[in-house]
Amino acid sequence: MPLAPVDNDVTIAELTRAPYPIYQRLRAETPVLDVSAVGRILLTKATDTRAVKDDPETWSSNDPNTPMERAFQAHTLMRKDGAAHLRERNAMMPTFSAKNIKTHWVPAYEKIASEYLDRLPKDEIVDLFPALAGPVAANILSVILGIPEAGDDDMQEWSQALIDGAGNFGWEDAPFKRVDLAHVQMNKLMEDKRDALIAEPDQSALSIMLNAEDPIEWSQMMANVKIAIGGGINEPRDALLTILYGLLSDPEQLNWVKENEKWSDAFEEGVRWVAPIQVSSRRATRDAQIRGIDIPEGRVVMTVQASANHDEDVFEDGHLFNVFRDRKPHQSFGAGPHHCMGTHISRMMVGKIMLPMIFDRFPNMSLVPDEDPNWFGFGFRGPLRLPVRLS
Repeated sequence: MPLAPVDNDVTIAELTRAPYPIYQRLRAETPVLDVSAVGRILLTKATDTRAVKDDPETWSSNDPNTPMERAFQAHTLMRKDGAAHLRERNAMMPTFSAKNIKTHWVPAYEKIASEYLDRLPKDEIVDLFPALAGPVAANILSVILGIPEAGDDDMQEWSQALIDGAGNFGWEDAPFKRVDLAHVQMNKLMEDKRDALIAEPDQSALSIMLNAEDPIEWSQMMANVKIAIGGGINEPRDALLTILYGLLSDPEQLNWVKENEKWSDAFEEGVRWVAPIQVSSRRATRDAQIRGIDIPEGRVVMTVQASANHDEDVFEDGHLFNVFRDRKPHQSFGAGPHHCMGTHISRMMVGKIMLPMIFDRFPNMSLVPDEDPNWFGFGFRGPLRLPVRLS
């Protein structure tokens, strides 16, 4: 069987700026393509990305060439498999139990969301990225993780530094220098909190891990918290902004969602339309084949869930935001052992709390004409701004 064809033309800059036309072409012409700029074989069809995620024995999460280990200064659970991955994942999972979400995190989120909405001025133009979506996501995450002393600006800076470092496939110096500084600050805060959370346990992630019967290593506790900081701000932030943009761009869809209280439908469609996490890497543990293409042992594939969510075989006009479409499973929260830990809490907080709350406060909210949201990102993607008139 042939090896994957090699592409020397697609650039990371293009995939960062406007990936969807590229993915549409790849799905039609070369759905298994070795992209030199990325150093990985891109998989752009939904059946292929799902099959890889569901087969951890053949496809390991341990991509040896990812910048993630350098960025996180640790071999994190995101790049571990089997028992090692499960042990670290389970160390933090009790924090995200249904009981804790209902008892602790929903009330906390409702309070935080209400406080930030109260600060927004009526009948003025406001960019919801810095004024609402970013700081709310940062604030609730700091509470859930057990580090509420971290300021909103600190949390957002650390998150972006980790994201930029982990996505630094060009191995440039500047993103790594930025994230190194963030580590100094995060490590100090967690060290300062350690004794207090042992003396007075709560349901936060850091406390749960510290007080476990068989605790994981302290270095991996810190790495777990950092993984949550890296993904737990941008995902709900970008999801909220994406959904708001989709709804405000189409009054018919917005009115239908309001009248029928279909906020969860709007949430699922938004994260399908523009997946906050666009791509993931997997390494072949043995010789494999995809669509008749040989993938030798050791090669790394990149599952492009952003493309899978637009696959014509699954979604009609997948490039459009359409809350009326029949619900079909998307891949934005991953699959298999690495299915996103924050799925349920994100659905609850963004889909069931924030969306109806913001439209209740500002029922006539509207987009500012001719203001581009400036979509951006290859590994992680969302709008960099969302100016709206609040009324």
